[in-house]
Amino acid sequence: MSSLVKSRLIKFLLSLIIVLIAVLIIIFNLRDNIIYFYGPTELLKISDKQGQIMRLGGLVSVDSFQNETDSIFYFSITDGENEIDVKYEGILPNLFAEDKGVVVEGVYMNDGRFIANKVLAKHDENYMPPEVIETLKKSGKWQGE
Repeated sequence: MSSLVKSRLIKFLLSLIIVLIAVLIIIFNLRDNIIYFYGPTELLKISDKQGQIMRLGGLVSVDSFQNETDSIFYFSITDGENEIDVKYEGILPNLFAEDKGVVVEGVYMNDGRFIANKVLAKHDENYMPPEVIETLKKSGKWQGE
C-alpha cells in the first residue's frame, strides 16, 4: 500500500469515527429530552412512571378546581374513565376552565398526584391527541365536532 492510500484510509476512518461519536451523542441527549404525553387512563397503567417529566392531557374535571393561595392550585384531569389530581404553582392561563381541555407538564408522584410546572390550556378540543379523543368519545364527554 502506498503512503497516499494509507493517508486516505486513515482520514476516512477518523472521519467515520467522529461521525459515529457525534451520532451517539445526539441519540443519547435526545433520549433524555423526550417528554411523553399520556391521558389519565394510560398514566395509571404504566408501572415505571414516577420521577420522570411527562405531559398529562384531558379535561379539567367539573367541581375539582381549588386554589390554596393566589398561585397554588389543585384540580383533576379526566379522560372520562379515570381522574388524576394535579397541583400547580404559578399563574394559570386565561383559557383555563373546568370541563375544558388542558395539557400539564410535570412529574407524577408515588402518592398518585401530578405536580405540574406548566399548564397549557387549549381553546378548542381539535388539538387533543387522537387517543384522548377516542376515549372521550367513548365516554360521551367529547365536546368537539
